[in-house]
Amino acid sequence: MAAFRTIDQLDVAGRRVLVRVDLNVPMKDGVVTDATRIERAAETLKQLASKGAKVIVLSHFGRPKDGPSKEFSLEQLHQPLAAVLPGIQVRFAHDSIGPAAEGAVEDLPNGAVLLLENVRFHKGEEKNDPAFVEALAKLGDLYVNDAFSAAHRAHASTEGLAHKLPAAAGRLMQAELEALNKALGNSGRKGVVAMVGGAKVSTKLDILTNLVTRVEALVVGGAMANTFLFAQGHDVGASLCERDMADTARDILKRAEAANCKIVLPVDGVVASEFKANAANETVPATKIPAGKMMLDIGPASVKEAAAAFANASTLVWNGPAGAFEIEPFDKGTNALAQEAAKLTKAGKLISVAGGGDTVAALAHAGVADDFTYISSAGGAFLEWLEGKELPGVAALEKA
Repeated sequence: MAAFRTIDQLDVAGRRVLVRVDLNVPMKDGVVTDATRIERAAETLKQLASKGAKVIVLSHFGRPKDGPSKEFSLEQLHQPLAAVLPGIQVRFAHDSIGPAAEGAVEDLPNGAVLLLENVRFHKGEEKNDPAFVEALAKLGDLYVNDAFSAAHRAHASTEGLAHKLPAAAGRLMQAELEALNKALGNSGRKGVVAMVGGAKVSTKLDILTNLVTRVEALVVGGAMANTFLFAQGHDVGASLCERDMADTARDILKRAEAANCKIVLPVDGVVASEFKANAANETVPATKIPAGKMMLDIGPASVKEAAAAFANASTLVWNGPAGAFEIEPFDKGTNALAQEAAKLTKAGKLISVAGGGDTVAALAHAGVADDFTYISSAGGAFLEWLEGKELPGVAALEKA
């Protein structure tokens, strides 16, 4: 990963600093139901304000199709943002470009924060239109990108601005890039293990294909393991299985063998006749799933084998659960592996980096959300990084 500037290298006092954050938070009846992204954005905004910058916040919210609307207005996040910035004046502008935005920026005192309206109210944002980029750039002297979660999009506020103004990574972006670089940087694959779970091989195909050349061992869990078992000629009963992906699974196994990457598949599984909490279940060999039964979790022998791979590693990259963690008792495998990874991390034996929606929920469910080295809330950007793709928002910072 190439070098990038951070806010430590910017002289921000008295200057207009455009900061791209991700305030795309879930809401219900006008109330934020998960403020994690707002809270994570606060650190960069606080530090810039404390140095006397005029802090101008850019973000998208939802997917507005027809221009401005109350439903997608960032005005409803004005107070939630102010709540995580105590002692700092936080204002709101009713547009992200033009006279309303320009006037609000002009009136902004040093050390204060201005939240601009949803950048997606303008079609030029997602098109990365040069005229829209220019209109945004007119509002600032410097640009800080603190939205890794939107870095896989080449939009005006995530990529275009980095080519127009002196650019740097915010604290959240910096932490994310440093964590990812430690996990799958250019230091080689020695000691690196990946845990990839989830329902379908088809949704993780690019991730699996990339990782077998980047890690020493790949632990496959979740329902996608059934597809690999089926591809090896085993009957998986009524388990969720993408039978049409068998050739693809076999190809991944061949690629792994060629790359000297060990694939760790379940050796036993917890099976049931129905997908519901506390359904009657039993543990059987993964290669002997009874007809009419579905594997909903990995068994204790599989946990032991995966845990051994973790113990032999120095770095763990985790994406996806090992089983149906949402319902008991089929959360046991995921919980056990998550707790093992957390224990190794706390003992200083493992760098553990995790990400993806189900992953964050699964680790929280296992009670280890604070014990991994880094948990990314980036979603799509994290997944594209796992796929080995260039992220436009990151690439623009590296070239800035």
